[in-house]
Amino acid sequence: MLRLITIPISHYCEKARWSLQRAGIDYREERHVQGIHRLAARRAGGGATVPVLVTPEGPIGESQQILEWVDEHTPAEDRLFPQDQRSRAEVDRLCRRFDTVLGPRARRLMYVHMLRDRPLALRFNNDGVPAWEERTIRYGWPAIQMVIRRVLEIRPGVELDDEVAVWGELDFVAEMLADGRPHLCGQRFTAADLTFASLSAAVLVPPVYGVALPQPAQMRPEMAALVVRAREHPAGAYALSLFASRIDGA
Repeated sequence: MLRLITIPISHYCEKARWSLQRAGIDYREERHVQGIHRLAARRAGGGATVPVLVTPEGPIGESQQILEWVDEHTPAEDRLFPQDQRSRAEVDRLCRRFDTVLGPRARRLMYVHMLRDRPLALRFNNDGVPAWEERTIRYGWPAIQMVIRRVLEIRPGVELDDEVAVWGELDFVAEMLADGRPHLCGQRFTAADLTFASLSAAVLVPPVYGVALPQPAQMRPEMAALVVRAREHPAGAYALSLFASRIDGA
């Protein structure tokens, strides 16, 4: 069986989970906490980041490459990447944009808020990880927090710039959808839609997700306000509708 190495709450890992589940491909998820995930990723044959998908052909250590591998093992009518070269180029362009702008900025923005609320973070961060890892992050929280801040380059006020960038991406998507198209690239759900929805999850914390996520009623007021605002945005509402459609196998 395929192995998927993850951080449970990671939106890049959700991107890989969603693609595998959508394609009906069986896999075993191996969940790890921040910091220790690097050891697990390298042990699986990847780099320093997750997700890593371990396949019979070898490990794949980038979420976009995982989507491409899954597509090769999916019936043509259900694939996420169009066969037409021009359409494929547009999907690839959008995926790159969301991977490099929305994903990192939304992640750091939400981590800034989560790191301020240790009980909430620990309650939802460790779902399904080995018991010794749960104890490590719980009792080593100050050190783990410092590592996260350093790796994500969290500094005073950075969340203000990140919030501007995230809302810029939401506005960009809303403008694309304003002409009435059902999906970002037209009539079909593609990798662009899956990537956008997955990576916007950092600020949407959707009720439908690979693991349980905290909801606004459980959050501090400033964090809850951020999530509510994102959910009320037209692009946020679109992403939430895509998450909801997963129940029906979309």
